[in-house]
Amino acid sequence: MSFNRRDFLKLMGGTTAAFAFPSVILQGCKKALEKAAERTQVIWIQAQSCSGCSVSILNKMDPSIVSVITEYISLNYHQTLMAGTGHVAISVLEEAVKKNRKDYVLIVEGSIPTKDDKYCTIGEMDGRIIGAREWIEKLGANAKALVSIGTCAAFGGIPAGQMRDGSGNPTGAVSLAQIMKGKTVLNIPGCPPHPDWMVGTLLHVLLKGMPELDEYNRPKMYYGKTVHEQCERLSDYKAGKFAKHWGDEGCLYNVGCLGMDSCCDIPERKWLGGVNSCTQCGAGCIGCTEDVFPDYGRRGVFKHLTARNEKLIKPEHRVSVFNHRTEV
Repeated sequence: MSFNRRDFLKLMGGTTAAFAFPSVILQGCKKALEKAAERTQVIWIQAQSCSGCSVSILNKMDPSIVSVITEYISLNYHQTLMAGTGHVAISVLEEAVKKNRKDYVLIVEGSIPTKDDKYCTIGEMDGRIIGAREWIEKLGANAKALVSIGTCAAFGGIPAGQMRDGSGNPTGAVSLAQIMKGKTVLNIPGCPPHPDWMVGTLLHVLLKGMPELDEYNRPKMYYGKTVHEQCERLSDYKAGKFAKHWGDEGCLYNVGCLGMDSCCDIPERKWLGGVNSCTQCGAGCIGCTEDVFPDYGRRGVFKHLTARNEKLIKPEHRVSVFNHRTEV
């Protein structure tokens, strides 16, 4: 069964309700996915990561991560999920490098240290300890696609953060794109990314090729709108009702919500199968899908980004936004 582009994007980019498609996957896409899986292997490397992105994808509901791994892709390597250890596990990477295999998608979770390999080592090859950077450079050279999972891999994230005095980033943490210069890296940022974003993007690559990307190489079907545009509290903003403290009713912009500076569909998609979102529960958006998160460039987690505002906020919204703005 084949899908036109419009139907496929609706399937992969819809809200939680539209994305809960086990029957569609099993009936409509199964043959296409199985055919794609026959020729597509996945190697998932965890560098300087808290494993939060892996934990998030393990919470995928429809289709479940079990069915994705066992039916739709061939997950060759993943430090957290695989059963093999020691040489048995590392031999998968070693074989891919030595045979110059070009049949796999390389997924990287976590930032990559550049100051010293000791900050993140992954096994040995020929009796020599190998750092994450070396594995990624060698595997990335032949990969048919490069995907960064999470903001650390996409933009540097927490390990690349700076202190107010300019110090920080002792490991020289950088993004996958900074390591693999000259190659296209598909970024799926978030701290962590929603499991739908990860699985949906991977299925898009398998079935339709590279999705349409924004200027930060993020799939537009998930990152095409600001949180503000989709926020459950947008009516409060339009009515001029602003919260004075976290947890108050009203738009959270004045207390530091970064929904106007950040792009993703969480207010519509929500977490844990549609239970809640960051803005709905009163916590506000912390901008975790953006390249400056959490403090890259000494920004501060809850400080608004004037330059980013000018770019993301629709012209008709700008005047009222800055009339209400307060420094935090």
